[in-house]
Amino acid sequence: MKIVKFLREYFKSPRIVGAVAPSSQRLAEKMIRDIDFENAKCIVEYGPGTGVFTDKLVEGKRKDTILLLLEFNKEFCKQLEERYKGYDKIILKNDSAENVDKYLKEHNINEVDYVVSGLPFASLPKNVSNNILRKTRSILKKDGLFITFQYTLLKKEFIAGFFKKIDLERVVLNVPPAYVLKCQNS
Repeated sequence: MKIVKFLREYFKSPRIVGAVAPSSQRLAEKMIRDIDFENAKCIVEYGPGTGVFTDKLVEGKRKDTILLLLEFNKEFCKQLEERYKGYDKIILKNDSAENVDKYLKEHNINEVDYVVSGLPFASLPKNVSNNILRKTRSILKKDGLFITFQYTLLKKEFIAGFFKKIDLERVVLNVPPAYVLKCQNS
């Protein structure tokens, strides 16, 4: 049933959803592998969609770690709200990742340890991608990680304009295969 809802949202807004299927568990594991959950005070997730990465973040985070979720799609946001209601320190906003700084300020969060992103930078307008990446760099603490995935490497150089150190890993067991980019803030 989850795949049917996902496909419905994809066909409504392919440029925003950016994928025809939810991410695999293998991709989710690679996305969160370098997160130091013991010491993370704040993690932000852009575009959690159906919550594949979110589940791993919720499972790994300490009870007092803040998890800020920014989901633009209203239907996905409703599903996430239902799924995570009653959890401590999870903040869900139905908005663009472009406004991340607004919500951090609203909740008195000065620094972010990790940003995990499911955003389809290859299909987002360039100015939107610029705004998101610029703000991501500014909210991350020094040596914080921006972790994203893409289906192609078309945007790798674009992302490298914001983050000089990028580690790359391919995940073949995903539909379609994906690249995980771990970008360190300096």
